[in-house]
Amino acid sequence: MALIELKHVSKRFGSLVVLHHLNLSINAGQCLVVIGASGTGKSVMLKHIVGLLRPDGGEVWFDGKRIDSLPERQLVPIRTRFGFLFQMGALFDSLNVAENIAFPVVEHTHKPREEIDTIVQTKLRQVGLPEAGPKMPAELSGGQRKRVALARAIALDPEVILYDEPTTGLDPIRSDVINELIIKLQRELKVTSIVVTHDMNSAFKIADRIVMLHEGRIIFDGTPDEIRRSEQDVVKQFVQGEASEKELANLKL
Repeated sequence: MALIELKHVSKRFGSLVVLHHLNLSINAGQCLVVIGASGTGKSVMLKHIVGLLRPDGGEVWFDGKRIDSLPERQLVPIRTRFGFLFQMGALFDSLNVAENIAFPVVEHTHKPREEIDTIVQTKLRQVGLPEAGPKMPAELSGGQRKRVALARAIALDPEVILYDEPTTGLDPIRSDVINELIIKLQRELKVTSIVVTHDMNSAFKIADRIVMLHEGRIIFDGTPDEIRRSEQDVVKQFVQGEASEKELANLKL
């Protein structure tokens, strides 16, 4: 049975249709990469999976239970089974690194301070920043902030990690560090990973499976090798980073 299922999920904002009868099943332990042009619903889909948005139509299932119709108080314990790495990291500027990582543990458990400190140190080691605890977010590089945000995302030992554009704003070397971390955590923590990205180098490196969203629908679902060989025009143009003739028609060269 799939760990996560979206069944005929639709979502619109005003007149803009973002998801249109979307169906997707994700098995436990899989690393799924979601690609597609800006505005095709990738981040909106992630937020439906973790219950931050509710569909206008369709159903969202997690671990055999429908979650989109649950009241907020019943969603809280389900969300603790997810880790979410937001696009810009979303660290609390007023808290130091250790306090940022400890935050979800303090909020959702009754663990003693000593155990929380141990968790923080363990997570910092897992992301390769064992000495960063006392530092403030402003003292960190962009890549380090992403790694601290990832340490916070895994503080509660989630079963699923959701990554929203994890390499955005990073140079190729720092991006590759994040890619290696995603692979490492997948292997060590036995998690299910769902990664939204525009970065095809990243997608090819980390994915077991790639789906592509276009106009609110899935137009490709397969392995990295299969998407490399795809002859669908929209898929091929995205993978190769080429604008279509239509998109170039109005340019004055």
